[in-house]
Amino acid sequence: MIDIRSLREDTDHFRQALKARNVSEDTLDEVLQLDESLRAELTRLNQLKAERNKVSAEVARMKASGQNNEAEELLERARVISNLVKEGDAKIRQVEEHLESRLLHVPNIPHSSVPRGESESDNVVLQTWGNPPVFDFEPLPHWELGPKSGMMDFERAAKLSGARFSILRGHLATLSRALVNFMIELHVREHGYQEVSLPHLVKRETMLASGQLPKFEEELYNSRPDDLFLIPTAEVPLIAQHSNEILESSRLPLKYASYTPCYRREAGSYGKDVRGMIRVHQFDKVELVWFTRPEESEAALQRLTSDAEEVLQRLELPYRVVELCTADLGFASSKTYDLEVWLPSYGNYKEISSCSNTTDFQARRANIRYRDSNNRPAFVHALNGSGVAVGRALVAIIENFQREDGTIRVPDTLVPFVGKEVVG
Repeated sequence: MIDIRSLREDTDHFRQALKARNVSEDTLDEVLQLDESLRAELTRLNQLKAERNKVSAEVARMKASGQNNEAEELLERARVISNLVKEGDAKIRQVEEHLESRLLHVPNIPHSSVPRGESESDNVVLQTWGNPPVFDFEPLPHWELGPKSGMMDFERAAKLSGARFSILRGHLATLSRALVNFMIELHVREHGYQEVSLPHLVKRETMLASGQLPKFEEELYNSRPDDLFLIPTAEVPLIAQHSNEILESSRLPLKYASYTPCYRREAGSYGKDVRGMIRVHQFDKVELVWFTRPEESEAALQRLTSDAEEVLQRLELPYRVVELCTADLGFASSKTYDLEVWLPSYGNYKEISSCSNTTDFQARRANIRYRDSNNRPAFVHALNGSGVAVGRALVAIIENFQREDGTIRVPDTLVPFVGKEVVG
């Protein structure tokens, strides 16, 4: 959530920043009008309360001096003021709720270093690692090679759950589990993250904290009548676990890693994405979340991204790092680096991790603070990134390391986890 005080004090900065995100000025105008209305109502209410206190004191004085008739006349005025105060309290609650509702729809403002752009075509490729494989045979896309090997089954998955689900069998199921174990071991043992096992069903306020609600409700799976949501990413409970807390400054940065299944409604058509395991309703992911002091969050984003990159490097997968432009930033993000892995079936790179600094945006929504150098409560900065998406890593291994006989070479770093050098 953006800071309403900062918006009030530097409106032009916010207008320009959100304009770069293609956010209509009408959105900010409505927020500012509601804020002005709220402050006017608060001023009016404080004046009424001051008058009520003054009248009450005068009534007490009159009664003490025996002026009962005059006191009765003032009592009637006191009753009128009390009713006006009740009406004012109700009006303020109404305006506050409306203002908060509108603020929940306003995205984070981009960091000053983020490249300006009109669409994803203006994203900036920062670096490329590794070389795409060169085959001396016609490689198959994973949605053909997997079923052909008998280790990937989309038809029976559709029979169970409908479109955009998959079943993994045998060595591919083992390879998928190996990827999870490898990533968690790497991030916990070598990168210093604390592993966290989380609930997959969370409350509405948990979704609000990270920015999933209210904007993305149509993309979420909701369980009624208890109004619990299946998590779309472990970021959601990892952020909200510290809601309404003041974290010890000496413990910062806090670094968490968590493996969870993730659930999202993937509406619409995305070309090749509708085939195979690239865009599905249920997928596995290892998520990384940091909580830092504000002055440390930019350096933390570089480190977080580097941790995700190391996963791809150890898996020997060609990838590139892309900095998102203002128009392509996620709702809660102030700055984002995408890692895109090479997929032969696309003849191109495809996102496998998104590493973002949300600054104090999520912390304000969740009310997560720490004590600054002056021992005053201040909002932490929160960062998140995939470390990485398990299904897309599996797809990348299948397609990049396939062999002419239909088998798949296991990356050296996964051999201890799989127990084989070749599967299929």
